[in-house]
Amino acid sequence: MTAASTSENTAPPSEVLAAIDMGSNSFHMVVARLVHGEIRTLEKMGEKVQLGAGLDEANNLTPEAQERGLACLRRFAQRLNGMPPSAVQIVGTNALRVARNAHIFMDQAEEVLGYPVEIIAGREEARLIYLGVSHTLSDDCGRRLVIDIGGGSTEFIIGQRFEPEVLESLHMGCVSFRNRYFPDGKITRRQMDKAVTHAEQELLNIRRHFRSVGWQSAVGSSGSIKSISSVLASLKISDGTITRDGMLELRKRLVDMGRIEKLGDLGVRSDRQSIFPAGFAILMAAFQSLGIEEMEFADGALREGLLYDIAGRIQHEDVRERTITALQERYHVDQAHGAAVEETAVAAWEQVADTWGVRTASDEEALRWACRLHEIGLTISHSQYHKHGAYLLRYSDLPGFSQQFQRDLATLVRGHRRKFSPAIFDGVDDPDDKTRLRYLCVLVRLAVLIQHPRNLEPPPRLILSAEANKLTVEFDEGWLDDRPLTLADLENERDYLARQNFELMIPVAERA
Repeated sequence: MTAASTSENTAPPSEVLAAIDMGSNSFHMVVARLVHGEIRTLEKMGEKVQLGAGLDEANNLTPEAQERGLACLRRFAQRLNGMPPSAVQIVGTNALRVARNAHIFMDQAEEVLGYPVEIIAGREEARLIYLGVSHTLSDDCGRRLVIDIGGGSTEFIIGQRFEPEVLESLHMGCVSFRNRYFPDGKITRRQMDKAVTHAEQELLNIRRHFRSVGWQSAVGSSGSIKSISSVLASLKISDGTITRDGMLELRKRLVDMGRIEKLGDLGVRSDRQSIFPAGFAILMAAFQSLGIEEMEFADGALREGLLYDIAGRIQHEDVRERTITALQERYHVDQAHGAAVEETAVAAWEQVADTWGVRTASDEEALRWACRLHEIGLTISHSQYHKHGAYLLRYSDLPGFSQQFQRDLATLVRGHRRKFSPAIFDGVDDPDDKTRLRYLCVLVRLAVLIQHPRNLEPPPRLILSAEANKLTVEFDEGWLDDRPLTLADLENERDYLARQNFELMIPVAERA
């Protein structure tokens, strides 16, 4: 493990943020202080865990790989002790995206760390990388291309200033390419050519679009690109700037060298030597396919992007709110109706959240956003629109959201109407998660029914009492008498929920 710290460790806990990036090759943690909207690093820690190398033929993480990861996280955990959950983000990337047993490792990681662990999609990883890189560069004009070579995936982003415009994540990384093309430690011309060709084939999917958008400067992040920059400087091929000619010269020298063990002579750290040729092959392909002439290295990366994302949420500049609004506009959602459903659901949630154990900020956010988006599927078809909406939320690229949170939103939208069946919770493996989503789903359903007339009335005064799998809802005297349609909806809902052993009590309906 490597670590660096400063005297800023005395910062008040409320001003301290932390991010952990569980990458396919390395795990990194950065602890920082938020000062006038800027991130001041207090401490960095990193360890080569090589989680991606621990995927077996069935794409399951081996027990040995899981233990390497957990041992690293145990060391990180002490530094996080006592920090509020809102100040910590912990994410997994490609190795956990593809691992079939990722949920087992994540459960253990959460137990070790004491904080939620999330898996982010490739394009969300790209967005966060750009956020981290852009904050470490001068605020110049024009588009920049950012490339980050990870252990299992490589991210490509074009953006201006702090805003990404084009985001892509390709399934190729220095660990996966090492295992496929350089497993024996040899660096031959044939192996290098095959690795570069494979990477160029992957780049065909984005080549035309990226070149048509264009950029004025190219920037690389991550350890692989940093190592290439350092080697070019140590060989005096360049001052550390990565150029096309420099890459061609380094390619020749790597092949002449023939063995990864000799990379130490170039200043490559021993823990990076086995993956250096693979990272080089991917970057070489990017230079050739995208027509890059030169590239600078930037220190910012995914973990710094996570810190700025946390800072944005603290300062009420949450990218997720922008994403929700963009979805409402793109799919022509009735925003006034969604807001009325949200207000009703939150009024109910506040009365039962403690009893049902759904009081967290994440629970409230999921409830609010699901209410705003519950009709998103109408843009496809009125028939089965709850299922269409769930599909859109589950599989769209939603900036700011983890894969688990997208699953939660999709589950709540899928279950907001019609049958309350077990199929709604397919894909939710954890029993506690299933219980939590079941309760939130009941609240969304109740709010949708109360706002069924779509007259944008403020929510009625509700008195709710909850038990396990039971909810009693009382209205002001006479309120339901004037709304026979709502009463009929609630009676139907009582029957829907009863089929799944959930009891809904409406005292007026019971007397009737």
